[in-house]
Amino acid sequence: MPRIDSEKFYTSAIKMHGITAKGVNWLSKESQYIRFDIILEMLPDNLNSYTIADAGCGFGDFFLYTQQNKNTPKNYIGIDSVVDMYSIASERTGCEIIIADICKDEIPTASYYICSGAMNVLNPFETHLFIRNCYEASEHGFIFNILHGDKESETYNYFTKAHIQTIASELKVKKIIVKDNYLKNDITVGFFK
Repeated sequence: MPRIDSEKFYTSAIKMHGITAKGVNWLSKESQYIRFDIILEMLPDNLNSYTIADAGCGFGDFFLYTQQNKNTPKNYIGIDSVVDMYSIASERTGCEIIIADICKDEIPTASYYICSGAMNVLNPFETHLFIRNCYEASEHGFIFNILHGDKESETYNYFTKAHIQTIASELKVKKIIVKDNYLKNDITVGFFK
């Protein structure tokens, strides 16, 4: 059973904050961009040779950020389960956006999968499925950020490095990169094939 109703969680944020970082429940655009920078550090320098699938794409902000930084992927596929996110991301990016539940639905193959924040409201079982499905659908790897620590929360999902290592072992991940020194209670992980 989901930790919360994602549709309500995000729809209410959009109504309250509009198409902003707070509209996808980030504290600020600055913290969102810090997370994007860490993800970009783990991706190849020349994204124009790769297809990037953004799992839980929200408004398509990661794609727009790659455009601002003049490092746009060859192809961008946004995936979100929230209809409002799908509509907004489609309009803002002009890219292929898919409505899908990463934990349950078939997802397309891509060079790399990324996820920024979408797993923060899943329960641990759903998070495990989400990571497995994105990693398996990637040709080269899956890069994601998630809340870090062993806090108990009725809304948010915190993962420890031990949780991450367990999943990596089960998936037989060849190379793991972990960065956790950029924002309090946040961790970015790269699982590479």
